[in-house]
Amino acid sequence: MQTALRDRTTICCAAIVAFLTFCNVANSAGPNVVIFLADDLGWTGLGCFGSDLHETPHLDRLASEGVKFTEAYSACTVCSPSRAAILTGKYPARLHLTDFIAGQNRPTAKLAIPDWTKFLKHEEVTIAEALKAEGYKTAQVGKWHLDPKGGDRSLYEPVDHGFDRQVLKPPARGYFMTAPAGDCKKGDYTTDYLAAEAVKIVDEWKDGPFFLYFAFHVPHTPIQGKSELVEAYASKVKLNAIHDNPTYAAMVQSLDDAVGNVREAIARNGLADNTVILFTSDNGGLSYKFGQPTGIVRNDPLRRGKGAGYEGGVRTPLIVKWPGVTPSGAQCDEPVLGIDFYPTILEITGASGDANHNEHVDGLSLVPLLKDPNANLARDAIFWHYPHYHAGGDAPPGHLSDGPYAAIRTGDWKLVEFYEDARVELYNLRDDLSESNDLAEKLPRKASELRRALDTWRTEVSAQLPTPNPNYRPD
Repeated sequence: MQTALRDRTTICCAAIVAFLTFCNVANSAGPNVVIFLADDLGWTGLGCFGSDLHETPHLDRLASEGVKFTEAYSACTVCSPSRAAILTGKYPARLHLTDFIAGQNRPTAKLAIPDWTKFLKHEEVTIAEALKAEGYKTAQVGKWHLDPKGGDRSLYEPVDHGFDRQVLKPPARGYFMTAPAGDCKKGDYTTDYLAAEAVKIVDEWKDGPFFLYFAFHVPHTPIQGKSELVEAYASKVKLNAIHDNPTYAAMVQSLDDAVGNVREAIARNGLADNTVILFTSDNGGLSYKFGQPTGIVRNDPLRRGKGAGYEGGVRTPLIVKWPGVTPSGAQCDEPVLGIDFYPTILEITGASGDANHNEHVDGLSLVPLLKDPNANLARDAIFWHYPHYHAGGDAPPGHLSDGPYAAIRTGDWKLVEFYEDARVELYNLRDDLSESNDLAEKLPRKASELRRALDTWRTEVSAQLPTPNPNYRPD
């Protein structure tokens, strides 16, 4: 009898300890985190960032409730490197993942591109893996674009990088579904399907904590919108408007509606005060292709767009809301970068991450800026390295060739170095946001100073460089 009593006592004590441990974990759990990532949405693509056509009431509301960053940048001028940088906190140059997967082949170009990594390596620790170790449930919805094209892609899907659940784009012709999926039917818009699946995840995981990475495909090509929205915007285009493509505008509205649906689910489940939301884009809008305007979108007043080394290729909208911390309707003018998301989310949630990985994280936590948007980060410069060719980065007729490039921004100064001819261009972004006045010849000492800093950084991150192409054909 004494043995039985002792066993029951042991079991009861263990149960009490387990219950207290559960309560302690529940009480100490960090907030839910949601990242919304647009695809090819330029800096002025939202109403709250100055669009003269696109209507984005849900994201405008988010900006009114949080902090709007006016000088936020993607880590690359194309998508896959930007996504890898967001998830790992590392520069694409350090990851050796420097182009969209699988990239563009220019076999007779002046330079041969390096042997870069066409997938996200497993040794890299993602935000999902860091949060999962802290008890978070993790989900990826939408575009991934970090798996190799060809070969066994199944080893490099979101579920292989820390996500408990993945919801990828359903079979579709462009953006219109070719078969039923979830609660959607054939012919429905894929963005609506992904939003519905994201809502289901929020409803199911309302007891949290959870991390939701919702990566849109829109407004990337093909330019296809829901017909009723396209027709509505066709009647709203203004004379001499910067944004004048009604189909692109319809795609942006579908994105905004999806954000609104997910936020409604968050509010309906009583999670609004305990959910951090970040919204940004992977790069600028595709304004040029093979040196000619696309007619899809313009990034004015910024120069050029996706694929190019100028502001239009990398400056993006960024909105962050951390309930109880970020002041409502605030604006931050400090330059920030996609690599900053990883350390920011770790600090917000109290997650420790992986010690070895953390030693090589390039980003800085934005928490000081979220608490005080007028604060400054202790960072001397931010960098870009794109040793590739891209249709969006081809120079317009009559201009010097662009091609592979690297860039540095420090303070108001930005220097762009073009690898084909070692040419540099220097701009003061405070006085010349459109990068129309190259100061490299007028200020050679400043140009040399920034070029040396760029060289030093490339060495530090072991950046891969393009090399002379033995098969180069000038014609």
